[in-house]
Amino acid sequence: MKIKRFIIRLRRGPLVIGLLKACFLLASLLPVRKQLVIFESFHGKQYSDNPRAIYEYMRTHYPELELYWSADRRHTELFAQQQLPYLRRFSFAWICKMARARYWIVNARMPQWLPKRKGTMYVQTWHGTPLKRLAADMDAVYMPGTDTERYKRNFLEEAAKWDMLLSPNAYSTEIFRRAFDFKKEVLEFGYPRNDVLTNQNNMETVEQLKKACQLPTDKKVILYAPTWRDNQFYDVGKYKFEIQLDMKRMQKELGEDYVLVLRLHYLVAENLDLTGLEGFAYDFSTYGDIKDLYLLADILITDYSSVFFDYAILKRPILFFVYDLDDYRDDLRGFYFDFEQEAPGPLLQSTMEIIDTVQQLEQSGFAPTAERQAFYERFCSLEDGNASKHVVERILQES
Repeated sequence: MKIKRFIIRLRRGPLVIGLLKACFLLASLLPVRKQLVIFESFHGKQYSDNPRAIYEYMRTHYPELELYWSADRRHTELFAQQQLPYLRRFSFAWICKMARARYWIVNARMPQWLPKRKGTMYVQTWHGTPLKRLAADMDAVYMPGTDTERYKRNFLEEAAKWDMLLSPNAYSTEIFRRAFDFKKEVLEFGYPRNDVLTNQNNMETVEQLKKACQLPTDKKVILYAPTWRDNQFYDVGKYKFEIQLDMKRMQKELGEDYVLVLRLHYLVAENLDLTGLEGFAYDFSTYGDIKDLYLLADILITDYSSVFFDYAILKRPILFFVYDLDDYRDDLRGFYFDFEQEAPGPLLQSTMEIIDTVQQLEQSGFAPTAERQAFYERFCSLEDGNASKHVVERILQES
């Protein structure tokens, strides 16, 4: 264990980082390869999100492009299994291609030390409509390994490298420009990752996904997708999350008609213990892309995660399990709008409230309210199923 920690510290230390940066700058002396595009999703841990949607559109419609995925060394098997062209993050091949790529298409921050050469276009897709305060808008930062001033400074230095930024709606555009101090071009077309929610929202697709995920086809699906808490962590980059749902009670009350699919945030470190919940609760935290889980879910339970903005496109029930609302709102992050008044679903604080609400939906069905329709118009109206096309065409105009 001590040897492993030493190797990790060495890999993240100034000597290795300095060497990587020097190799990058040396490779940058070579010409940009105009057909070369590098994609990365959540620090190389996933084949997912907006970069995946853009990649799949480019692969289909622009076969002349040279496309590669940036893959974390612990997750290369995922890319290999899907026969995706990938580069191991921080390898020599990765450095050389990153330095010569015409486009970087990324949905989270890149390493602070990584330069961006002239001739490379950095397209930041980001990964959600913001409810929680971001970057420069945050009053305080509780994440390990940093403080408020340094976190904001590093974030804004990173954002200064971006050439284009994707936005799903006008609300997000306004926040992104201020929170990221972003003055360049914003592509406000909806999110490419959400095209599938418009184009494939049908029973045939749902049935196929349930079978592929080995979920019972004769039961409805509740998807639980909470976010992380800034102040709950083991170490830098390793966050913990203690599930407050009484899943055994849910199994007893709802198990005849429903199964529960859990999708924890990518920053949460620990594995779930679902012993005794076999056949009812399923851990899909490492499943490749949450879009499939949206499509197969009949009900979403979340909290302060931006997933509800995307799921709202499907016009299905959303329940908010907000047992720590006061603490999260007032002490950790703060919200951009009146969450308690405008959330597109009931705010619930206990497992029994969730069970009662699900049972009421089972009895009376789901009918969207006028407030829910207003929410859809404000946040989802650009999602017409063509965002990938619009984004790719605009990006490639700069070739």
